[in-house]
Amino acid sequence: MYLSPSRAKSTLFVLFAIGISGTTAAFATPSKSIVGSLPQRVVSITRQSADNNNPFSEKEAIESTADGIPRGGANINKPPPKLPSFSTYRKFALPCLGLWVAQPLLSLIDTSFVGLSGDKATSAQQLAALGPATTFIDGSVYLFAFLNVAATNIYSTARAQQGEQSDKAESVVRTASRVALRSGIGLLLFLLAFARPLLSLYIGHGADNSPDLLDSAVDYVNIRALSMPTSLLSGVIQAACLGAKDSVTPLIAIVYSTAVNVVGDFLLVNKLGMGLRGAAIATTLAQWAATAALLGPARKRLVRDRSLGLWKKPESKADTVSAKTFLGFAAPVLTLIMGKLAAFGFMTHAAAAIPGQPTPLASHQIILSLFFFASPFMEVISQTAQTFIPGYLAPVADHISKRKEIDPSYDSTKDSLVKPWNQAAFDVGNSLLKIGFSVGVVIASLAGMVPAFRGGLLTSDATVQEAVKPLAKYLLAGAFLTAPVAVSEGILLAKRELKYLASIYLISTALLPSALVRVKVIGGNVEQVWACFAVFQLFRATCFGGKIWLPSLLRKVNGMLSHSKKKPAMK
Repeated sequence: MYLSPSRAKSTLFVLFAIGISGTTAAFATPSKSIVGSLPQRVVSITRQSADNNNPFSEKEAIESTADGIPRGGANINKPPPKLPSFSTYRKFALPCLGLWVAQPLLSLIDTSFVGLSGDKATSAQQLAALGPATTFIDGSVYLFAFLNVAATNIYSTARAQQGEQSDKAESVVRTASRVALRSGIGLLLFLLAFARPLLSLYIGHGADNSPDLLDSAVDYVNIRALSMPTSLLSGVIQAACLGAKDSVTPLIAIVYSTAVNVVGDFLLVNKLGMGLRGAAIATTLAQWAATAALLGPARKRLVRDRSLGLWKKPESKADTVSAKTFLGFAAPVLTLIMGKLAAFGFMTHAAAAIPGQPTPLASHQIILSLFFFASPFMEVISQTAQTFIPGYLAPVADHISKRKEIDPSYDSTKDSLVKPWNQAAFDVGNSLLKIGFSVGVVIASLAGMVPAFRGGLLTSDATVQEAVKPLAKYLLAGAFLTAPVAVSEGILLAKRELKYLASIYLISTALLPSALVRVKVIGGNVEQVWACFAVFQLFRATCFGGKIWLPSLLRKVNGMLSHSKKKPAMK
């Protein structure tokens, strides 16, 4: 099949995500069966925890975990633990929110200071360069967010199995720190080596027509690349702190980084007029400050000898958690993240090709920054689902596995012990969906109001302010639909519906670039780019939500129809 040059350029951008993911392969190559065996591995961990201790009673199952969070190992012969309250969700989700919101917050601060500094022409030009630059940086860090997810999960499991200061728990921290630091160094070298050609490909024809735009974007990426090792390291340390039920230290680190970034942008961008370079330096210093604020408390809190083993693996035989095990656990999450990055990458590529630059790319950058800032408020609910729901599903999976070993013809749908546990997991999903919709309405409305009524907060260019106004409705729709997408995705991850998730991401990630390339070919506008994204979000929300709630809805409808048919006969 013929592949046009423009389509080839867009397709090649996906190699950016693939290339970065290759840096982790130098440390561990998960086996081909790792994804398929993941559910059983999780079950075996739960089973081992139960075998090493006395069977839990209902009360013990609740009290044995912080804030009553059930984490599996419960006795399925007992009623399922009480459903978590809103207060329990809040106590878990708020610290996690800090992890999700920190990176886009730094980019949003840079966008604001750059957009408000200098004259109108300079402001628009700098914003246009900031778009692809921050997408590259934020996308690179987000690609490695699976390290944070793995650190929290594996560390929490190790603590539950062997105690807070066990060799295995400390091994998780050391392994996570080593993998993150080495991945960060690999990412640093990758960005320094390939930033210019990738950004040139990313921007498209605009790179030839506006060489200053490309130079500014490359400068920003090269400076921000210096913070990649510490950025990834601080991410896993924060995640381990959350696993240790320490939410104060990560929040303090985020306050440090935000304060340093604001002060740095004010001095370097506003006062010294360093523009994009000043913003990049300020953000890099902010990330270094956050890591420095974390290292001391983390060594005291997480490891007894105060050594994170960053450069060399300890010789202790008790240090049993390998990098291969760590990265293998996170492989499914990485797959989903790469699909998301491809979508945002193609959006910025399409916006960069729209005539009339730099206004289209500048307006796209503002909306993209606002979306990246809003989405963590919904994404954190996905993480909450992945933490709470397995506590109800893992005992069921363990019970079913044992019963099938005894009786191959066993049918779990007819087992009266299984139903209440599955129903409890379903109820947790329902409650999180309600929370997600509530949060989505508030956050999406606030985000949409900025370009619609307060564009001057992010740019002094009147042309760009007018250009972002019609994009407000698409930002509102895309941000709101992120709520059902995130909640459903978290539930499906908890249920280990990995093949279904991968298939939907494969389909949607194939369709969205095709639509965006079409927008580029016909010389469309930024509104069409963001309209495509809103449809993309709607498609994912429908597919994910339908997988979870459609069977239950159909059963209710069938029950109502059956009941209505029986009524005349009863008369």
